[in-house]
Amino acid sequence: MGFLKTLKRDLDVVLERDPAARNRLEVFLCYPGFHALLWHRLAHWLYKRGWVVLARLVSHINRTLTQIEIHPGAQIGQGLFIDHGAGVVIGETTIIGDNVTLYQGVTLGGTGKEKGKRHPTIGNNVVISAGAKVLGSITIGDNVKIGAGSVVLKDVPPNCTVVGVPGRVVIRNGARVKPKEEIDLNHHLLPDPIAEAIQALQNRINQLEQRLQELEKEAQDDKSLQYAQ
Repeated sequence: MGFLKTLKRDLDVVLERDPAARNRLEVFLCYPGFHALLWHRLAHWLYKRGWVVLARLVSHINRTLTQIEIHPGAQIGQGLFIDHGAGVVIGETTIIGDNVTLYQGVTLGGTGKEKGKRHPTIGNNVVISAGAKVLGSITIGDNVKIGAGSVVLKDVPPNCTVVGVPGRVVIRNGARVKPKEEIDLNHHLLPDPIAEAIQALQNRINQLEQRLQELEKEAQDDKSLQYAQ
């Protein structure tokens, strides 16, 4: 995709996802998320051609101007929207798919000093809410939503919603997922020994009444036979 088409796409993404954005000129002049992405595309272009120090300098200027830190080595797909943006950190080996939305304070970071792939891979159509941390070389599947303030340390399958610290899947494919350790508070369903004993007595009484009715019927039948003779 050419530079102008990419620029137009980045502008249109903001208009599509932010109801406060009125036109492309406003986005171009006033949206730090858009500015950060623009600076990053330049830094990444330099980084891929081996001009690492210059790329890092451009990235540093980007962080100073926008409060958004994106390492020039990060690979970002089409349609990324960084809303508000302050405090967003995207690490060197991060891979971000298409149509991803990040809110302020999001960290896509590593967990140690290991070399190689050490940052997350984010699928397509993912939404990561304010203050969430996605750490380590893990994979976040397509169409995942990560709640505000969550800390995600493990792979997340597609079509899930994740919340909490540490992050856990609460919705998968539109259905709620019950936690394994969820406390059962349905105390009204606890066994009642008194009620069970009363029910047992009632059942026994019903049986005796039925047997009594059968005996009475047999006695009446015997009398009828005697009269007939």
